[in-house]
Amino acid sequence: MAALARPGSGPAADVARAFRDDGPRVLATLTRQLAGDLATAEDALQDALADALVSWPRDGSPRNPAAWITTSARRRAIDRLRRERALAPRIAELERLAAAGACDPLDHHDPEEPSVEDDRLRMLFTCCHPALAPEAQVALTLRTVGGLTTPEIAHAFLVPETTMAQRIVRAKRKIVDAAIPYRVPPDEELPDRLDGVLAVVYLVFNEGYRAAGGTALTRDDLAGEAIRLGRLLAELMADDAETFGLLALMLLTDARRGARISPDGRFVALDRQDRTAWDHGQIADGMHTLARALRLGRPGPYQLQACIAALHDGVASAGETDWPQIAQLYGELARIAPSPVIELNRAVAIGFAQGPDPALALLEPLVEDPRLAAYQPLWAARAELLRRAGDAPQAHAAYDRAIELSTSPIERSELRRRRDLLEVRAVFPRGERKAHEPQR
Repeated sequence: MAALARPGSGPAADVARAFRDDGPRVLATLTRQLAGDLATAEDALQDALADALVSWPRDGSPRNPAAWITTSARRRAIDRLRRERALAPRIAELERLAAAGACDPLDHHDPEEPSVEDDRLRMLFTCCHPALAPEAQVALTLRTVGGLTTPEIAHAFLVPETTMAQRIVRAKRKIVDAAIPYRVPPDEELPDRLDGVLAVVYLVFNEGYRAAGGTALTRDDLAGEAIRLGRLLAELMADDAETFGLLALMLLTDARRGARISPDGRFVALDRQDRTAWDHGQIADGMHTLARALRLGRPGPYQLQACIAALHDGVASAGETDWPQIAQLYGELARIAPSPVIELNRAVAIGFAQGPDPALALLEPLVEDPRLAAYQPLWAARAELLRRAGDAPQAHAAYDRAIELSTSPIERSELRRRRDLLEVRAVFPRGERKAHEPQR
């Protein structure tokens, strides 16, 4: 779908909001109704978007936006297919559905129609088919199931937008050329197909929990969608430990979302959050889900990350956090799933467990890693460690780099505040500092 502005208010904003919220669901259902023809479904949805941008500001927003989008997209699909005589069966099926009134994929009236959950799972497994390259699987699913824009996906992969656009186009072409079926794979194929799907769901969650663009720190719709997809996968893969591990990780992490922004709109780091504002019901759900994963006896990367999240969520104050245990878990995670980002997180944990100097020693090779040259969390972490080590000049430079790379105005504001605090400490003697320091 075309990129839409972040929703505000008014009919145009209603269009943006409806297509962000309901577009992926409509696309999945329409693709099934078109016998897996993703290209025609996407074109029809684009046509429906164009119709909405004209109609809604003129006539007012509909009471049921999802139904309006589905009806318009199906009508546009019929118009497109009528140009090709060989596609008469697809036209007949769409016209049958329209006549039956099955217009809203979120509220089917036809008992023979598959549920929207089935449609989303079909889309997930189709986009994650092994005939596609792993990076194409993730990118295409983020686009079609998660509803992310191409720039957002490019940011998640740390690649240029043009590269990501080409990757998505090639993936769609491959689905057609390889005649990839639009279905959930049979039971015997599910385990081999699951890794790519889990990776996609986790990337969708991460984009929701820490939005790549816009003025908001989070995109709650995406985080919620990822958790919903995680629950669906857990139902489908009831004996897979990593599926439950991922669901537990998302639940335990998302439970802290409400405390990440202060009442005055400032970013709040984990160690300074008001833990009474966490969703403790969701934490209990996450702990239960993690226990179920661990009982299956096949530990993996998502379960290890969920254990780390549980160590954060399971204590009443930041001072009680078992940082040595967290550092040890990151070490095990680095052993079974090596990644520079995991090494960064391990260094941060060691910084809390042992002090800034050993952490900075671990960070130095990462600073030279070209894959992380534009990775904002690296520079923010380095700035904090340098500040704690007492190296104000280098900390100031690292804060500047982190501010430059940050895509969130809320994060940028907090980083500037911390950088400016360094300057206050440098200008005012210890005895005069209190009156001039910004409040932490």
